[in-house]
Amino acid sequence: MSEESTPIDSAEIAMAPATEKFDVIYKCLRCGTNVTNTELTRLPEIKCICGFRVFTKVRPPIVKTVQAI
Repeated sequence: MSEESTPIDSAEIAMAPATEKFDVIYKCLRCGTNVTNTELTRLPEIKCICGFRVFTKVRPPIVKTVQAI
């Protein structure tokens, strides 16, 4: 008996979705509501629930430490 296997080309591997994706969080300057990037892309306009259009990017909670030379 012979086993048939289909070869996997590099194009299929490159098109595979990433398993881990970091989502950017934005904060409204007026009301302070946290909104993710995916929620903002679903809406027709980039606007908060309060109607304000100015957002700031929230820093990630992970603090990087660097050793001095």
